[in-house]
Parts: sequence; structure tokens; C-alpha cells
Amino acid sequence: MTVYFIGAGPGAADLITVRGARTLASCGVCLYAGSLVPRELLAECPPDARLVDTAQLDIDQITAELLAAHEAGHDVARLHSGDPSVFSAVNEQMHRLDEAQVPYEVVPGVPAFAAAAAALKRELTVPTVGQTVILTRIAHRATAMPEGEDLDTLGRSGALIVLHLAARYVDRVVEELLPHYGADCPAAVVALASRPDEIVLRGTLDDIAGQVKAAGVLRTAVIMVGRTLGAEQFHDSHLYSPGRERHVC
Repeated sequence: MTVYFIGAGPGAADLITVRGARTLASCGVCLYAGSLVPRELLAECPPDARLVDTAQLDIDQITAELLAAHEAGHDVARLHSGDPSVFSAVNEQMHRLDEAQVPYEVVPGVPAFAAAAAALKRELTVPTVGQTVILTRIAHRATAMPEGEDLDTLGRSGALIVLHLAARYVDRVVEELLPHYGADCPAAVVALASRPDEIVLRGTLDDIAGQVKAAGVLRTAVIMVGRTLGAEQFHDSHLYSPGRERHVC
């Protein structure tokens, strides 16, 4: 049998991919993060599926559930919020399945930063303004950041910074990025992206921390800082430029 790591999307139940929904509907067991995955998605599971909320389980307990389901002959859906490729803690689960010689597949999902960009109605890469997006987090009561990946170092690039898991520490984010981006640099925070209670805050490094505190945003949020967020004067993309040479195949 197979374990499927499925990206559940950023929050809205209808933002799971078609492949993700079809896979979920075919699995006899579903492990999901109850604090993050919308419960409406569980309606996609077979009526008799075993549902396991992993919110209070550690990695060994989660692995035991995956192995037990596999040994019982069930395909397993392991639902993760967003997309499994970033900040999902999927790596350690896959490593344990490799050791146990249990087959698995990964079904991508819509990441939170993409839903946040959609809420802001912004393309994160803008010709001649910014073509680089840095996805990162800060270290605080969690896994330490590798050397050279602190905000002060990353901020020197001037690229658009997208921070996950950092809303509680917005003051620190502003303090470390301010010297590199300036007080007038556009900044935004999107909490609960794509959900009915979504919160969208737009401002600059000078005022975004105050907005976050006033709105009471503490978690499930993405912080974005960079010039592309406010770009109004820029060249059109070469992709659709009238001057681009096109050949009929």
C-alpha cells in the first residue's frame, strides 16, 4: 500500500488540487493536522475511513499510525496544510518511511504564500523591479536557522522576503529588515489566507507592526516585505511583448 503526502492548500477547502481530492477519496486512512487543515476536506474521505488528528501526536506516534495502516493494507492520506515542499515537516516522515521500506508519493498543494499574493492581488516578481522571492522564517523556540540565513543577511539582497511562522515577532522582523529596505518599503501581512475570516494588512515597514498588533494577528500568517508589493512603474514582461520575435511551429 502507499502513503500519500497531500498538500491540503492554504485554508479554503476548494483550494485542494483535483489530484489531491481524488487521492483523498481513495484512501482508507487519513492523518490530518486538525489545527490547520479545514474539516470540510475530510468530507472527501470515504465514509468508513479512519480519521486521525495528528495535532497532539509526535513524530514517532505519527509514524506508528502510518506503518500500522500500511501493514493493514490501507492506502494512507497524510494531509498537510499548504504545500509539502516548504515548512511542512514532511522530510522526517519520508525518511522514516524509507527506513521501513514503505512506498509513498507526494501530491503538491497551493502554498500559503501563493494564497497571500492572491489576496493582495499582486505578482511577487515584477520586471525590472524584483525577480527574486526568498521564503524563510526566523528562529524562536524552534529549529535554529542555518548560518547565513538570518534576516540581516538575507535582507542585504533587497529581494522580496516572505516570512512564515513569524507574526508574533513582527517587531523583530521590522528591526532586522529596516536598515536594508527603508521605512517606506511596502510590507503586507495576510492571515488565514483564502479563508472566510482572512485578514489582509497593507502598509510599510514603518507601520506594519502596529497594524499587526491592532488586528491581533499572532499565527497562521505570512509576512511579505519588498518593493514589488508596491510597484506601479515597470516594464511589461518580455513574454508577451509585441517586440518579441515569435515563430509559428
